[in-house]
Amino acid sequence: MNSTQNKKLNQVKADTLIIGVDIGSEKHFARGFDWRGFEFTRRAFKFTNDGTGFLMFLRWTEELMKKTEMKKVIVGCEPTGCYWLTFQKFLQDHGIKLVTVNPFSVNRSKELDDNSPEKDDLKDPKTIAQLVKDGRYSTSYLPTGVYAELREASTCRDRIMKQHVRLANQIQGWLQEFFPEYLECYSEWDSLSGLLLLKEAPLPQDVLKLGAGGINQIWRDAKLRAAGIKRAQTLVEAARNSVGLEAGDAARMDIWILVNDYLLKSEQLKRLDEYLEEKID
Repeated sequence: MNSTQNKKLNQVKADTLIIGVDIGSEKHFARGFDWRGFEFTRRAFKFTNDGTGFLMFLRWTEELMKKTEMKKVIVGCEPTGCYWLTFQKFLQDHGIKLVTVNPFSVNRSKELDDNSPEKDDLKDPKTIAQLVKDGRYSTSYLPTGVYAELREASTCRDRIMKQHVRLANQIQGWLQEFFPEYLECYSEWDSLSGLLLLKEAPLPQDVLKLGAGGINQIWRDAKLRAAGIKRAQTLVEAARNSVGLEAGDAARMDIWILVNDYLLKSEQLKRLDEYLEEKID
C-alpha cells in the first residue's frame, strides 16, 4: 500500500460518515456507512438530479449524521458522463467533500457481494462506499473563475480537434477513391487553394471542364495569391490522367459537405486557440 492511499485512509475515521452515490441521468441512489463498512441505512435513498433532489439529499445527510453522531461526511460516486458535475458543485457549495472511484474498480468489486457483475442501483452505492472506505478513490477538483473557463475551452477544443481529424481522414479517403492524383499536386493536402477547388470542381471531369483558366479564376475571386496558373495547369494534367472511380452528383455532394465541415472546424479551432491564448495571458 503506497503513502498516497495511506493518506486517503487517514481521512476516513471512526466519526466519518461515508455515503456512496450511484449517479444516473435523472435519479441518484445513496447509502450510508461507517469506516468499518457497517450500513446505517435500511434502504437506498433515491433523489432526483436537480436542485430539489440535491436539497433532499442534503437534509437526508444531515439527519443521518445527527442520528449516528458522525462529525464528518465524505461522498463518493462514479464520474458518470456529465450527470455528476452539478451534484459535485452543489456539494462543494455546501462544504461537503466529493470523491470519485474508478468505474472499472466498481465493476470488479461488486462481484464480492453476490458473485454478479451486473449493475444494480441498490448495490452500486455500497460498492462505491466500500472503495472509499479502503482509500481507493480520487479527489475531484472543480475549478472556478478563469481556470474553469480554461478547462471548458480545452475540453471543447479536444472535441473539435477529434472531429477535425476525422473529417481530414474522410476527405483523404474520398480523394483516394475518386481523384488520387490530387494528393500528388500538393505537399499539404488541405491547402486552401485545393479545398476551394474541391468545393467547386471536385471530380477529374469537373477539373477538365473548368480548365486552368477557370481554376485560376476561383482563386482570384477568393483573393488567393498563393496559387496561380501553373498550379492550375498541374491539376488539369493530373485530372486528365486520373485513375479515379467514375462518380456523379452523390460524390460531389459528399465532398462538398466534408470540405465545408472541415473549413468550419478549422475556423472554430482558430477561434478557440485565440480565446485560450487570451485567457492564459
